[in-house]
Amino acid sequence: MALSTHILGFLRHLAWEGKLPKGVEVLYPFSDPEVWTVCEAFYKKFYAGGPRTLMIGINPGRFGAGTTGIPFTDPIRLKDPCGIDNPWPARQELSSVFMYEMIHACGGPEAFYGKVYITSVSPLGFTLDGKNLNYYDDTHLLKTIEPFAVDCLRKQLSWGMNTAVALCLGGGQNFKYLEKLNSRHHFFEKIVPLPHPRYIMQYRLKHKEAHIREYLDAFSAL
Repeated sequence: MALSTHILGFLRHLAWEGKLPKGVEVLYPFSDPEVWTVCEAFYKKFYAGGPRTLMIGINPGRFGAGTTGIPFTDPIRLKDPCGIDNPWPARQELSSVFMYEMIHACGGPEAFYGKVYITSVSPLGFTLDGKNLNYYDDTHLLKTIEPFAVDCLRKQLSWGMNTAVALCLGGGQNFKYLEKLNSRHHFFEKIVPLPHPRYIMQYRLKHKEAHIREYLDAFSAL
């Protein structure tokens, strides 16, 4: 079975079954026919087969994966360089800007996605009062997310993915939590933390090229 088939089946059946804190809502863009059409085009184009190394983010945000269904890919980058037409306004998302500069340095989408599969600790995103919410920013959500996170990782690794190493986007709380999960469940032999794209664009913009090299070093080691 093609890797794209596994991924699309996984996304189609994603569901949050736990209780949510007051005011928190789940982002699930895949019920939108336009999002699903784009996801099918993207994953069939870049994930025809072969194992990948997981790059694990926090959870999707509204203007990247929450809009397009593709992690760290806004409508602009989806069109160029990914070559996938889409119906959304050409709205820029900061993390996507960094990711695709880095992907370009890695040789472009075909080269990058040929080695790397991007997912998240929570493949579903969350909002609080209409704003993005990281899973670790709400105490109740953090306490209740583990069964969902573990189940999602197990399903994705069952497709024959690389378990020698995973790349973690976010060297702070996301890395700390993923390390905790890994110590309990032994998903990976090693987890390599990388600074989160949004953190780089907001607080380390002058050092962006150095961070791209940091990503390139991790990519070239795969």
